[in-house]
This record gives sequence, C-alpha cells and structure tokens, in this order.
Amino acid sequence: MPTEILMPALSPTMEEGTLAKWLVKEGDEVKSGDVIAEIETDKATMEFEAVDEGKIGKILIAEGTAGVKVNTAIAILLEEGESAADIGAAPAPKAAAPKAEATAPAPVAAAAPAPAAPKAADGNRIFASPLARRIAADKGIDLASVTGSGPYGRIVKADVEGAKQGAAKPAAVAAVAEAPKAAPAPAAVAAGPSTETVLKMYADRETTEVALDGMRRTIAARLTEAKQTIPHFYLRRSAKLDALMEFRGMLNKQLEARGVKLSVNDFIIKACALALQEVPDANAVWAGDRILKLKPSDVAVAVAIEGGLFTPVLKDAQQKTLSALSTEMKDLAARAKSKKLAPHEYQGGSFAISNLGMFGIENFDAVINPPHGAILAVGAGIQTPVVENGEVVVRNVMSMTLSVDHRVIDGALGAQLLAKIVHHLENPMGMLA
Repeated sequence: MPTEILMPALSPTMEEGTLAKWLVKEGDEVKSGDVIAEIETDKATMEFEAVDEGKIGKILIAEGTAGVKVNTAIAILLEEGESAADIGAAPAPKAAAPKAEATAPAPVAAAAPAPAAPKAADGNRIFASPLARRIAADKGIDLASVTGSGPYGRIVKADVEGAKQGAAKPAAVAAVAEAPKAAPAPAAVAAGPSTETVLKMYADRETTEVALDGMRRTIAARLTEAKQTIPHFYLRRSAKLDALMEFRGMLNKQLEARGVKLSVNDFIIKACALALQEVPDANAVWAGDRILKLKPSDVAVAVAIEGGLFTPVLKDAQQKTLSALSTEMKDLAARAKSKKLAPHEYQGGSFAISNLGMFGIENFDAVINPPHGAILAVGAGIQTPVVENGEVVVRNVMSMTLSVDHRVIDGALGAQLLAKIVHHLENPMGMLA
C-alpha cells in the first residue's frame, strides 16, 4: 500500500514550515537516510531524510509552499511492485472543509485505512512509520518494545525487521521514544489595538504592510510571553576594559599566524562561562514547577540576522580556550545568518549575552529568553573619567545590565554573578589559567 511522507517536526516547537526545495522528483528511488527535501522552519533551513525505502510516486506539496502544518502529507512513497495506479489507496492531504451547499457532492469511494497508530500501556502514542506498523503487525511484534531510530524516536522499517516476535515492552522506555509535544500554537500576536483599529487610524497615511514571517511571528509570541510571565529585575555594573584591550592586542599579535583574531565579545563569553562555574546556583533555568541547575556553562549569544535573531549556544564554554571560543562563535554566527543552524545548536543553555556595543549603544535592558535564568546586555566601551586613588583618570568603561528571572535567581545571587563577570573582564590574564 502506498505510504504518505509527512511534513516532519524538525524541532520540538515546530508547528509548520516551508517546503523550500525538493531534492527528488516523481519516479526517483529512495532509501532510508536519503535527503529528499529542504524544509524551512521559523529558525533554520534543514535537510529532511527519508525514513523508509521505495519510489516517489507523487509529490503533493510543491516546493516553495509556506505554512505547511506538521504531519501534513507532502508526498506518496510506493513500495516495491506498486505503481502510480495504486496511489488512489493513499489518502490525499487534508484541506479545509468547504462550506455546506444545497446540493451534496457525489460520494467518494472510501480509501483503505492505514493501520491505527499504536499506544503504549501508559496511553502515550508510539510514533512509527506506516511501513514499520505493517511489518510489525505481520510479524506479531509489539511496537511498545521497539526503540525507534528515526527523527525524535520514530520507529522505522529497520527497527522492526530485527525485532523479536511478540516481544514485551520493557519496564522503562527511553525518553527519546516519546516524540516531543508541540508547543501550543502561538495566538495571533495580540497586544494593544486590533488590526482593524490600527488600519483605520492610519487609513489617510501612506503605509506599507509587512506580513509576519515564521521567525518574526515566533519572536513576537515568545518575547511577549517572556515579558508577561517572567518577573524580570535588573542589575547594572560597569567594567574597566583597559587591561583587557592591552592583553587582547598582545594575544592577537601572537595568534595572527594562526588566522585567529580575538574580539572583546570572546572575552565576555569566557568571563560569563567562568562566572557561572564560580556561582553555580545562578547556572540554572526555570522548568515550570522546578529549577534545573546545569553543571556545564552553556552560554547563548544573540546574533542579529535579517528579519530577526538567533541565539546559538556555545556548550561547555568554561572548558574552551579563547581561540576555540572565537573560532566556534564565528562559525555559528556565519551559519546563523544563512539559516543553516541545526536546532541543537540554538536550543538550550542557561544564560545569554546580547552585545550591542558595536552599534554604539551605551546601555540597554535585554529580555530574558526562556527558560534561561538571566541575560547580560552589553554596551559600548566609552572613554570615561573615573576616580582612582583620589585622582581623576580616563578609562575605557563598558556598561552592562544583567536581566534576571527572580524565580530562578535572587538579587544577592545575581549580584555575585555580575561581580564575578566584572572581575574576569578587569583581570583578563586569569581567564587563561
């Protein structure tokens, strides 16, 4: 029986995407693992691999189509011995129900139903491809006993071919076997006057409407949620950068032959990573009904791209050298701007950095990116008169604001974290120890 290829959920929060490009055409033979399409999510363009083998019988969704919901049929896969004439057995992609009319349409022959999606004993759905379900049914295999190797633990053909007949479900199932639940669809980005009210208000003015793409809609929904639900408070400190600038210049001369050039931002990343290790209670995230404390310093850094931003995560940043952090950050930033980051590269972390100093911004307050416990907003280094030992001297001073989730980090703890960050920035040689 022909098998539907469904629009995949390429990240835990993906609800719809754009079918950017087909890499196969009707009649092409594919096998499990072959890349068949490129899918654009709200954050990235990702490759989509086939999970079963067969022949592409029909492409249902044309490339370039936006707003394709997860689990919508996008193509039909034929098994060995099947032809295009068999495609009628596969259900067509669902469309919006038409309005009722006076004359009822002629009845359509019912399609053969696909095997029902099985459920585990605890009631959770077991995700498996149609072909894997049919093989399991033929062999008498309990899918609850099979660990899937497909995306998000989906059971595919290869998983059931070697499984034992009638195998019982083990006492514990790996967490990956349960597909992540999609986040609820973000409501229309509602805040303030309605669309109609605003349009009327500016009806006599020349305007240009800009439709919200997936990224901008997600940013609007997530940050509105963050400001409405996270009890932000703000801590502000300045750091003198003169020692750092001198030390950075010396290191860059030594690293020039290796093609490495350290930025001030690289030192900020390292300083935050070390500070999170020294104040471990602040290296935490809000998890709904509990706090999760992380052992490694996984630091996210905001990267501006056209139409939005990414926050790629530098994992285990406390263990990496300044040159390694610099190289990794440049790679992540370049791929973020071309939307080539994988979800695991921009999800996670406990702490974020947003640096607008290169744009001349002296100070600002950043919005926390949930579930992070804090975000550091970094301003520009400014030549500023300061008093040292009773004398006025000019120093290169950088202003920083730490936005903190009060559910995770209290005031004194946040102050300790910010003090450690300042200490490392003002004593940069210690970051090499």
